[in-house]
Formats: sequence, C-alpha cells, structure tokens
Amino acid sequence: MIKVYGSSLCDDCKACIKDLQESNLDYEFHDISTELNALKIFLKLRDNLSVFDKAKKEEKIGIPAIVLNDGSVRLDWEELLKEDGLQVYKNN
Repeated sequence: MIKVYGSSLCDDCKACIKDLQESNLDYEFHDISTELNALKIFLKLRDNLSVFDKAKKEEKIGIPAIVLNDGSVRLDWEELLKEDGLQVYKNN
C-alpha cells in the first residue's frame, strides 16, 4: 500500500490525496502536522534520501512524500500517476 506523508494544511497534499482517491489507489495518509510518529518517519526519510535534495535546496519541506511498495520515495504524484497510466484529468 502506498504511504503518503504530508500535512492536512498543505494544498499540494490535499490535491495529491484527491488525485489518489480519484484514481482508486489504496493509500495511507500520515499527517506530519498532527502525528508525531509520522513526523519522525518523514524526517528520517528526508534526512537520508537524495530525492529530497532539490526540495531542501529550495527551502521547501518536501511534501507530499509518497512511499511506494518497493520503498522508493516520490515527490511528484502527478508524474507518478502518469507513469502508471492512472492520470487524473482535472477541470481547469
């Protein structure tokens, strides 16, 4: 199951969750702004994985962070959905 680390205060996280729901993907959302254990896990990922380097350089948090079943971490959920053929079409 996909795990998403983010915050209910983050607009990108809200959009990510909406897209995952619309794509009928099973996921767990872990809110780092309300769950101390989720924050600890997220910080360990952020401190040790190069996927977060750009976000850190740009002084961003790096959420939503999507942990896939194989343990890899992705920050761009829209690209992930496109790659998996699950693109969500948005009303603009």
